[in-house]
Amino acid sequence: MINGWPETFLAGIQTLNQILTAGIAITAFSLFLYALSFNLRDRVARSFAIILLCVVVVFTAESLQDSTVSIRTLDLLLRAQWFGIIFLPAAYLHLSDALLVTAGRPSRGRRRLAVRAIYAVSAGFIILLAFGYLLGPIVPDGKPAPYLQRTGWTEVFTAFYISALVWAGINFARAYNLMLTRSGRRRMLYLMAGATAPALGSYPYLLFGYSLAAQHQYLFWSAATIINALVGALVIVMAYAVAFFGVSWPDRVIKSRLFKWIMRGPVTASAALALMTVVRRGGELLGVPYSAFVPFTMVATVLLMEHTITFAAPVWERWLFFGRDRNELELLQNIEERLLTQSDLQQFLEAVLAAVRDHLQSPAAFVAALDDETLFPIVVGGNRSLLDQEGLTKALDHVNGDTRREFLWGNFWVLPLHRQRRPDMDRDELPPLLGLLGVARRDENQRMENDQRNALWLLADRAAVALEDRQLQQRVFRSLADLQPQVELIQRMRAAGRYDSRASLLNEPLPQEADLVNWVRDALTHYWGGPKFMNSPLTKLQVVRDLAEDEDGNLSNALRMLLRRAVDQVKPKGDRKFTTEWILYNILEMKFIEGRKVRDVAARLAMSEADLYRKQRVAIEAVAKAILEMEVNLLDQ
Repeated sequence: MINGWPETFLAGIQTLNQILTAGIAITAFSLFLYALSFNLRDRVARSFAIILLCVVVVFTAESLQDSTVSIRTLDLLLRAQWFGIIFLPAAYLHLSDALLVTAGRPSRGRRRLAVRAIYAVSAGFIILLAFGYLLGPIVPDGKPAPYLQRTGWTEVFTAFYISALVWAGINFARAYNLMLTRSGRRRMLYLMAGATAPALGSYPYLLFGYSLAAQHQYLFWSAATIINALVGALVIVMAYAVAFFGVSWPDRVIKSRLFKWIMRGPVTASAALALMTVVRRGGELLGVPYSAFVPFTMVATVLLMEHTITFAAPVWERWLFFGRDRNELELLQNIEERLLTQSDLQQFLEAVLAAVRDHLQSPAAFVAALDDETLFPIVVGGNRSLLDQEGLTKALDHVNGDTRREFLWGNFWVLPLHRQRRPDMDRDELPPLLGLLGVARRDENQRMENDQRNALWLLADRAAVALEDRQLQQRVFRSLADLQPQVELIQRMRAAGRYDSRASLLNEPLPQEADLVNWVRDALTHYWGGPKFMNSPLTKLQVVRDLAEDEDGNLSNALRMLLRRAVDQVKPKGDRKFTTEWILYNILEMKFIEGRKVRDVAARLAMSEADLYRKQRVAIEAVAKAILEMEVNLLDQ
């Protein structure tokens, strides 16, 4: 029993290490998908995604290795691990270069060439691996685990691996020193700390084949287990730091989204895998090779984790990410959850009209809202033909100063719907009119009893409250629509200022789309020369300046080239035709590029001049949108 204790301890460490290895593979793959989903346009996120892909390859291949696989399969998995290890140095240097560019030190060509050269060297090592020069044949009974024999090229790669990582570390330090803001320096520290994870994760595999690892198996597996635990945590730290690159969302949104992603993906999957492994190994110890509790454990774990995350998410968002803005954000959340949309309003008013018609046995009823002194029906119940919608506004002539008095309009009883009286209003002041509630009579002799009138006015008050909420929300939406462009601009500059505040605050902000449309129209009108083309604000765009470098600094040619590219993006695929789908492109080509007269273009496209101008407006908006996308893509690189 005593003699068997070391073997049991070693087996337990190896099992724990296997669980951690699979968990790291799951976490890295999940974070790789996160990078692909949210901020892949940013160069830092792209290079980080390559590192994660290397980690996925290394740890997935490692987690698939056990005593049940054949020697041939084991040899294939061991060599697949080295695919990830070989490309890690190049990915690290790529990431460090992207960080320097983001921090305000763009490459003058040398760093970019160095990154490409390192990738080329890594590709060369892949070729050596494929032909059996980098690593020798497998040692299936090797200690502490099966490994591939080392060769002279293995030592060369080890020197290359260490040198590239040291070079990348120096670039990380340079990027850290360029940070001007406290948040930028803090997140760079997170990134630098997390960047050690992939290097640490590949460390045990570089030791395979050395006598040190074979002589001290307990020490090796204990160190590997501790390292894997650190790798799992540090990869998440690194992903947290990279999540802020290339996005203009507020910090709380980034943190909350990443936290949910990790909880629903890696944490849930790793917990299910760990419990399944424990149940399966427990069954093997009891002499049952397969236990029916394994799939049950997996399903139960996933369901319980998802259920817990759904209920706990609002709580951790409130306490972990809202901070000092908790009251304002909770108010916005409550408004979002309880917002009265157009569908909600219609459903409520339909219920009110159904109650009105049922109470008076009416063939039809309507609720009309007053907007800009014009009435239009929101909801009509029953026989719509009884309502004269075009003449509905004339019913306002019968509204007097009495807020609780109905009147007859045609065959309808009409009740004015006023806003509720506020405490600060004068007693003689009439509340603003919101709309009308109309109820059709069954016949001209129908009269309302007092209890029917009281119930009808009670329902009218319910409709008035809904219309008042509708007006308030429309004002809020209009305010938000006016506020949104400025908020987006500030968020975009704030996001860039996390790491390079000088560039973010000194660069020209992106133009509003409405202004851009006017600039594009003026530039297209004077496409072949003119004051609106020579002095166009479009020349301030970064995409025009970049094109001007290829045109010997000629901004006019660069702007003309940009407009040509944007017009070509409107062009459908295939040969030019004069069909409906080609109308926008043909208008741009014939009217502005070829310079034809409006009458000739309209005759050639078989449309009226008025229709041509309408389509021309749509075409110019499409060109402006294409230019804006090119500018955004350039700034995000």
